[in-house]
Amino acid sequence: MKRVVVLAAAFLIVLGVSYSYVSAQTVRTEAANHPRIAAAIRELEGAIQYMEAAPHDFGGHKAAAIRDSRAAVTQLKLALAYRAKQDR
Repeated sequence: MKRVVVLAAAFLIVLGVSYSYVSAQTVRTEAANHPRIAAAIRELEGAIQYMEAAPHDFGGHKAAAIRDSRAAVTQLKLALAYRAKQDR
């Protein structure tokens, strides 16, 4: 469990550092250039909110699904930030 927390913290730090090097406008431009990635981020964030609010645990898979969905959102955002840095 401690390793998961450390990995999550590392993802958030990397995400923060990546965005600090890239302007918000550039990231928005990349999102516009890659609308399916932007849509996937929105859909995953909505699914996370739905699962968090759900009263059941989806057969014991709820926690892992939320964790993995958050990791996917992080990776997709990093992908857009990477492209934004490449275009600078």
